[in-house]
This record gives sequence, structure tokens and C-alpha cells, in this order.
Amino acid sequence: MGADFVMLGLVPMTVGVLVSVACALLGNFLVLRRQALIGDAVSHVVLPGIVLAYIATGTLAAGAMLAGAGAAAVIALVLIEIVRRAGRVEPGAAMGVVFTALFAAGVLLLEQTDTRRVHLDVEHALYGNLESIVWFSAQGWGSLLDPAALADLPPQVPRLFITLLAVIAFVAAFWKELFVGTFDPGFAQSVGARPGLTGFALVVMVAVVAVMAFDAVGAIIVVAMFICPAGAARLMTDRLLPQLLWSVAFAFAGAVAGFTLAAYGPQWLGFASSVSAAGMIATASGAILGLACLFGPRRHRRGMPTSGGSA
Repeated sequence: MGADFVMLGLVPMTVGVLVSVACALLGNFLVLRRQALIGDAVSHVVLPGIVLAYIATGTLAAGAMLAGAGAAAVIALVLIEIVRRAGRVEPGAAMGVVFTALFAAGVLLLEQTDTRRVHLDVEHALYGNLESIVWFSAQGWGSLLDPAALADLPPQVPRLFITLLAVIAFVAAFWKELFVGTFDPGFAQSVGARPGLTGFALVVMVAVVAVMAFDAVGAIIVVAMFICPAGAARLMTDRLLPQLLWSVAFAFAGAVAGFTLAAYGPQWLGFASSVSAAGMIATASGAILGLACLFGPRRHRRGMPTSGGSA
């Protein structure tokens, strides 16, 4: 049982934790800035870019995916401006039209191209494919200390570990700018904190995490990972640093509980097959948010948290 878990369950659970924590850290600032839907928008935009990158290069390597997602983002910005000016509509409406159209284009490309051999079809693009991340060289817990086995770890593990380190480094390096720009953009501008540039950098980091997590949790489930742990943490405290810590704890709990329920829950209930691990992680994260809405100590408070005192 232990050997089977290390081979089949440990790596996808670890990947789920890495994705969830990275998303949660950035999600706190999206929630506080009332930009929660940016994660949703980014996930819609990157899909056609990733598919076109695969068609052009024949690979789902991180560099190709990032390049495709970046090109799609630029195209999206141009299209939003065209729709806004030509249709004389508000920016939010233009964004909704463009993001929906691009996402539909990505789904159409998936349906019309041969991408299934790399687990890139509509189902996997939307909901991810954590279950396919198997550590074939693992022979038990001792493999964690075996250099040869560790060298054969699925590439998602080191890639997402590096992504999480990059997120932590970003938050640490731009803590003051993120803090001031989140709570008082006007003051941030007056003291040279450049809130616009910091906000752009935050969106870029969100896009990087969404792209790096794409083949594991898809373009839809990742939205829950950005929002649910951060939203639940917001209901636990009115201080920023504790909120980040709460969100990490909720992200970890949601990932572990979700994967466990997906892999073993149906068997406990007498069913023969498992369910989507990424989908169940999103469900567990949503359940945690629901509990925070019911029992969180700050559920009746308004305003945003601070670094030290109450909001």
C-alpha cells in the first residue's frame, strides 16, 4: 500500500499542494484589490495560446507554453481595445466578450487538432489531469532518498516547486509595494511606489502560475485555487500577514483533502472508479470557504486587513 501510494498518489498530491499554495498567495492580493476575476480572465486567455504553441512546436514545454500564453495576452489586450472603441462599450463588457471568444477559440482548436496523445483535449484542458502524473521509478518511501529515483520525478514537480519559490520571492521582494498599492493606490503613487507597475507585475505572476499549472489542474479549476483559500483566509483575520498564512494552510488542507477524497472516497462508498482530483480539490477548497463564511470570526467585518491593527 505504501509503495503504491508513493508511485501513484504522492506526486499528484504534492503537485496539487504546490499549485494550491502558489495560487493562494497571489489570490490574497487579487481578493483584496477586488480583482478576483482576473484569475478567471487569465485562465480563459491562456488556453488558445497554449494550444497554438503546441501546434507550432509539438511540445508542452514550459517555455513554449509561456510564449503562447504571452502572445495570447497581447492579442487579448489589442482586441479589448478594438471592441471598446468600435462598440463604445465599457472596458468590463469588452473584456467579457474578448475573454469568452478566446476561450471558445481555444476549445475549438482542441477539438479540431490532434492533441490527445499529450493529454491535451477539452476535458484535460478544463479540469486538468493530475491522475496521470505517476512516479514510475518509485519503489516505496525509500525512493525519496534515492538520487536515481528522484532524477526520474515527473517534470511537473520541479517546475511547480520553482514556480512556488518564484511567487514567494515576488511577494517578499515587493511586499511594501504590494501592501501600499493594495490599500491606498493614491498614496502609493505619491511616494513613488508605482502601483500600476506593481499591479501589472501581479497579473504577470498570476499568468505564469496559471500556465505552469495548466497540464495539472487545467484552465478552469485553477480559478478556485486562486480565490477560495484567499477568500476563506479573509474571513479569519483583518491582518495581512496572518491572512497569507491562513490562505496557505487552507490551500494545503484543500489539496490534501481533495486528492484523498478523489482517489479513495468513491472506493469507501463502494464505487469502482475515482473522480477528478483537480475537481475534488476545487470542491474541498469551496467547502473550506463555505465553512469560513459560516464560522469565520471576521465574517461580519467590513474593510480590508492591515499589517498590524484592525481595519
